[in-house]
Amino acid sequence: MPESHPQQPPRREGAIPEADALVLCGARLMDGRTVDVRLSDGRIEAVGTAGSLARGGGTAEARVRIDLQGYLLLPAPAEPHAHCDTALTADSDGPVPDTPEDVQRRTTEAALMQLGHGATALRTHVRIGDVQGLGSLEAVLQARRALRGLTDLGAVAVPRVLTGAAGADGLAMLRDAVKMGATVVGGCPDLDPDPTGYAEAVLEVAAEHGCPVDLHTEGDDPARLARLAAMAGGLRPGVTLGPCGGLARLPEKTAGRAADQLAAAGITVVCLPQGDCGAMPRRAGAAPVRLLRAAGVRVAAGSGAMRDVANPVGRGDPLEAAYLLVAQGGERPEEAYGAVSGRARAAMGLPEVRVEAGFPAELLAVRGQALAGVLSLGYSRVVVHRGRVVARTSAVREYCDSAAVAALNLPRQAQGST
Repeated sequence: MPESHPQQPPRREGAIPEADALVLCGARLMDGRTVDVRLSDGRIEAVGTAGSLARGGGTAEARVRIDLQGYLLLPAPAEPHAHCDTALTADSDGPVPDTPEDVQRRTTEAALMQLGHGATALRTHVRIGDVQGLGSLEAVLQARRALRGLTDLGAVAVPRVLTGAAGADGLAMLRDAVKMGATVVGGCPDLDPDPTGYAEAVLEVAAEHGCPVDLHTEGDDPARLARLAAMAGGLRPGVTLGPCGGLARLPEKTAGRAADQLAAAGITVVCLPQGDCGAMPRRAGAAPVRLLRAAGVRVAAGSGAMRDVANPVGRGDPLEAAYLLVAQGGERPEEAYGAVSGRARAAMGLPEVRVEAGFPAELLAVRGQALAGVLSLGYSRVVVHRGRVVARTSAVREYCDSAAVAALNLPRQAQGST
């Protein structure tokens, strides 16, 4: 099929105009500075003190100015572990519709919802084989082409069985999936009759095609983790595991040894603070992030299931994942946000983003003054992808007349995230 491109919505009154180059004016950074940021050709061209870039550097048409006073400007988050092919099915009556058209629609809608939250890149796990064949993957790849320019969507091919007589078809289909356009090979070894053989098959295909590996595991079998770490060590471009919630149920010394082995193998762990992923049985608890980080494991965080049978209230919001790492995991806000931004991007093989000249213009502005505040109540957001504003959410809260509002000198109408 020919590639399709998203149609731009009609410009509504008050909408941020598009331009080849933008100046973000008066934004606050995490270090407390208030700055102007000039973007051009998909990158950050310059960062200067507030007001220093607002009146120069090109014509008025080429340099559209966006007032970000009252906003905190951050490197954009990324979503390293989504399940878009099953997203938004929690309210379905009867069997979930799985035609290619249904999967493409759900994938597109889920990706746009997560883009609105700020995730400018998304890695989604897609089931192949069984009744789906390669149809769901083709639908996700069609969605990726339609979303080009709005968000970067990568697909992980997830076969069910790869060993024994039944596994031959799965292995052939996994190779076909990579040829079709899947950028990562993955799956769930724990569900195969031979978990070690499954992992060996995935690693073999990854080595053949030079692509990353992203595997589901509960992580509650230390011997299995040790074998996987031994097999995966040194594989380039690398291996990611998630959600690894079972590590939290192991004795601390046993979990610590497993963490040391994962660190030595260079494996990244993607935890899912919002809930377990759909491919695994539901378990309580999440990966022990602090223990893993203390061992030197790179830990990123994702959202996992999004309003499907595994998590019917999943939001796909990176800020919520970071909030839960702080509220339940004891992480500092800066470390928690790094798990859904810098470390998530690294796990996905994406370039680093900083609010500094020369870095990719992948940015999220959230109304608020400090990171802890926007993690707890960050409604109003402006999302920049490849130097262009691609999504904006504005939240307004209204108060009725009352003595309390009057006494605090609050306006009756205020931004919801202030």
